[in-house]
Amino acid sequence: MSIKNVVFDFGQVMVHFEPSYMVGKYVEDKEDAALLEKVVFDRLYWDKLDAGTITGEKTLEECRKRLPERLWDVADTIFYNWIYNIPEIDGMADLVSYVKNTYGVKILLLSNISHYFADHANEISCLSDFDGFVFSARIGIVKPSREIFEYLCNSFGILPSETVFVDDNKDNINGANQFGINGYLFDGDVPKLKAYLDEILKK
Repeated sequence: MSIKNVVFDFGQVMVHFEPSYMVGKYVEDKEDAALLEKVVFDRLYWDKLDAGTITGEKTLEECRKRLPERLWDVADTIFYNWIYNIPEIDGMADLVSYVKNTYGVKILLLSNISHYFADHANEISCLSDFDGFVFSARIGIVKPSREIFEYLCNSFGILPSETVFVDDNKDNINGANQFGINGYLFDGDVPKLKAYLDEILKK
């Protein structure tokens, strides 16, 4: 069966998600930067943000309990500006455009990500060629659960066997494979990914 849909993850696939870089844009002191990175980007909060079970405001409220008051304002700045401090992975936006225009496939995004990002996704230039999005916080389901892949396919009327999913997380790829979606574990090598997509999309 031919491939008609290519689904991409966001962080570490389309962009570099690097908390140290995000913090470094606003803080020069190394000790302050290390503390802010540890607190503001703690998975304790971000897993809940991805699941849609905590708000950004509540996250910052919790962060303030762990930070000296002099860092509260910069913590807010870092949190509300991280989406603008995510450098694109070289070649990925071009690859998305190439695949879409060359093969006419549907291009989708499936990401464990917060309401805040979802609210501002239209401001992210590397997503301009995407035909649709599934943001985990919006639906309260995160990868690698079977339910999120089911939601993806049902929402866009696509078949797992006609779909390729590109992610940098092995557990997410295993989840996709178990659902019947063709998973590709991205290692940062864009030319290798292009060669793989060319091979399967030409069939």
